[in-house]
Amino acid sequence: MNPDLNKLQPYPFQKLAELYRDIKPNPAYRAISLSIGEPKHATPQFIRDALTANLDGLANYPTTAGSDALRETIADWLAVRYGIPRPDAKTQILPVNGSREALFAFAQTVIDRNRKTPAVVCPNPFYQIYEGAALLAGAVPYFLNTLPENNYALNFAQLPSPVWEGVQLMYVCSPGNPNGHVMSLQEWQDLFELSDRYDFVIASDECYSEIYFSDEKPLGALQAACLLGRSDYRKLLVFSSLSKRSNSPGLRSGFVAGEARLIAKFMLYRTYHGSAMNPAIQAASIAAWRDETHVALNRSLYTEKFTKVLETLKPVLPVVLPEAGFYLWLNLSAAKLPVSDATFAQDLYRDYNVTVLPGSYLARSAHGINPGENFVRLALVASTIDTVEATQRIKSLVVDRYERPSNN
Repeated sequence: MNPDLNKLQPYPFQKLAELYRDIKPNPAYRAISLSIGEPKHATPQFIRDALTANLDGLANYPTTAGSDALRETIADWLAVRYGIPRPDAKTQILPVNGSREALFAFAQTVIDRNRKTPAVVCPNPFYQIYEGAALLAGAVPYFLNTLPENNYALNFAQLPSPVWEGVQLMYVCSPGNPNGHVMSLQEWQDLFELSDRYDFVIASDECYSEIYFSDEKPLGALQAACLLGRSDYRKLLVFSSLSKRSNSPGLRSGFVAGEARLIAKFMLYRTYHGSAMNPAIQAASIAAWRDETHVALNRSLYTEKFTKVLETLKPVLPVVLPEAGFYLWLNLSAAKLPVSDATFAQDLYRDYNVTVLPGSYLARSAHGINPGENFVRLALVASTIDTVEATQRIKSLVVDRYERPSNN
């Protein structure tokens, strides 16, 4: 067996199942989950219709590159969404089966095991696929802690020059999971300069880009590159998906876009890997990328939920609206609650039958701390009624069990 498999840590939800294993939730409350970032809003009917209307495509082997129509549609969407020159649909765009598999597979494409001590840099807390991809590509993961006192921005100075010299790939996530931070143009400039200096590739995970709460759309990596005179997208690939944008996680549809050289190598890898998108899925994806009405409606649902959740929790917890995404990143230390993130999750499950994810499960100890410790991630993906009910129970837990005085 591949010995690198032994380096993988249990997935956060495996840890969560173990945390809850011996706990019986209060039967007076129906179960509500805020732990998993799986969209629960209905998949739009027109996407379903496009899928079923193209089932004849199942009789054909799909190509790794996907259809011309899908790549052209994605190129159109990128140009309009980010106000950038239209990417070349043949050389700068590649459909993928959801961003998760592509984020993993990309490390297998990029990492050169023959170079001394290949390294991959990730934000911390982070999406665990980044670490697993690094380890199974034979690289060493390094972490940049993202902290509230720095507004969760990446602090590149945390790693010394000798580490950067071995870096071959860096994952970034903007808007961020779990904190919702959107990278600024200055952050992108600093990262691009590091990439040029140390010759590493950037993988920008942007699966939350279409869930935001102001008139200003989150800045994207391709957009930042164009603004900074890097319209060739050198050493840069962006990963996006329909899962969150179009409430279609089961569709497993996304794309990568960026430097043509990287796209060509990634497509070569994927040709052998067998990662071609189902033709019916491609047709449904075209319909989804061409429509913005359902995306705006989706944002309005999240905006409504965040408004009500913050109104509920602000009297007892120091909560703030994230820049983007559908997570609320609760800072238990700032709230001065006498409890760890894991114990908070256990108490909430036992007393009120609500599941949340301890922040420490999303992070690794680095630079002397676990930056997720004493945070809790709430995924506001359930219906508005269930989400508000769950946060009312969280408020009750804080007031009744921890005797937290009102902030009013």
